[in-house]
This record gives sequence, structure tokens and C-alpha cells, in this order.
Amino acid sequence: MARKEVVMIGDPLLRQKAEPVDFAADPVPQYVADLRDTLRSLQQEKGLGRAIAAPQIGYLKRIVFMEASGQTITMINPEILSRSPELFDVWDSCFSADVAFFGLTRRHRAIQVAYQDELGRQIVADFADDLSELFQHEIDHLDGVLFIDHIIDQQIIMRSEWERRFRL
Repeated sequence: MARKEVVMIGDPLLRQKAEPVDFAADPVPQYVADLRDTLRSLQQEKGLGRAIAAPQIGYLKRIVFMEASGQTITMINPEILSRSPELFDVWDSCFSADVAFFGLTRRHRAIQVAYQDELGRQIVADFADDLSELFQHEIDHLDGVLFIDHIIDQQIIMRSEWERRFRL
């Protein structure tokens, strides 16, 4: 389909709750293709990034698209069913912040998510560590919550400093 423009922090659209996808009425293949094409383009341009949520490209629909490390997951109408009590801290950023800075955020070590795939099949999956953090970030987008809402003690660094200190 096409790369879409990324909605930036400050746009009120990012604070709105996304609507559930209706497989009978919504152009699901178009939404997924636009998310895929936009993510791939951003990965090339920015040199990082693993996922994107539909509101980030202007679609107020409950869709997350992830592609990283040879794995692709499309979550439609995802809901977090459970969260581990164990938490961990991770430096996080966002395409909607133009990956210009990172903030230290606290996330649950593991989550269980129910979602539908592109064909509408119901899936329940467990995610831990980096994928747990990633999907918490993306599902937050569907509820109008941003990573900046999770920053601990105002700990923020610019991308250049994050690259120097943490990127492998």
C-alpha cells in the first residue's frame, strides 16, 4: 500500500482511544499493509524500531503491527489479560517522538495478550522481557497512553546519548 505520515506527540489524536476493528466493515488488509509499509520505511530511515500502532498513522483502530528479528505479529483488537507482578526498567522511545529522545520507563516483565490475527482467528499468547515491553507500549497507543506517561523520575536522554551508552 503506502507509507503513511507518523502522527507526532502533541497531536490530540494520539490521546484518543482506538475503536475495535470490525472485520466485516473495516479494510483490514489495507490497514495492515499501511502499517507494514510504514514500519519498514521507518526502520530503514531510523535504523531501529520494531512495531507501530494504527493511531500512529492516523487510524483510530485497535491494530498493532510488529516485525523484528525475523518475526512478524499482527495484533487486531488486542487486550492484555494478565500482567506479571515483576517489573523492570527499560529505555524507551517512539516513532511519534521521532525517536529523538529516550525515557526510562517501568513495565511488567511478562504479559498475556488476547488478540485476533488478520483472518479474525482468536489467539492468546504470552510475552516476556523485550516483547512484553514492546507490546505494552503499542497497546498503550490504542488507549491514548504514550511512553512519556511512564517515564520514571523525569529520566530522559537524547538519542545520541542513548546510542553511545546503550546500543549494542
